Amino acid sequence: MKTEEGDLSQFYYVPDDIFAPGNVKVSDIADEFDPEKKYPSVVDRFFTRYYYIRPDRQDEDHMVLLHSNRICLMCLAPGHVAFEKGITSVTYDIGNYDRSKNAVSGKRKKGGMHLQPGTALALVTCSDGSEYKVVSGITGKLIEVNQRIVDDPSRMGSEGEGYVAIVLSKIEKIEGIKTSLLTEEQYRKIKNVK
Repeated sequence: MKTEEGDLSQFYYVPDDIFAPGNVKVSDIADEFDPEKKYPSVVDRFFTRYYYIRPDRQDEDHMVLLHSNRICLMCLAPGHVAFEKGITSVTYDIGNYDRSKNAVSGKRKKGGMHLQPGTALALVTCSDGSEYKVVSGITGKLIEVNQRIVDDPSRMGSEGEGYVAIVLSKIEKIEGIKTSLLTEEQYRKIKNVK
């Protein structure tokens, strides 16, 4: 391409195989994709599953998806009784405070509500009229609630997308949180699930 200033072709990127590590030809990612192969989900790749069993409630278990950056997604465990009954609505207005009104700002997430294990986050209503509280199984700050599950409660069954809230814990408390929750292996052993 010629301009009034001169030829610009010297500035175009031209791939050079000479600079590839060990002179290895790197194939295109589209050529390596195999649609028949089962790839791990985003949750499997980036999160670790932990479980919180409420001691006073049978079959009302919660799942905590813990990311390496200490962000936690609070979810209902797949075996929660609400999934069997059919979830019809989700609300963050639990009586004394509407969790959807929680607003955070800045790098330190100022304004985030402080949570303790057992703090109610949302209320799930099932098709038979029964209601279940979704609680925080960990200590941390409430960063965000998932408004999409209010609009479409069926999303709660979708792992990763059906989270109830995002909670951020302090770095120094992460190891304590991990030990207070059940790992996936421990949970499966207790629930006799393979």
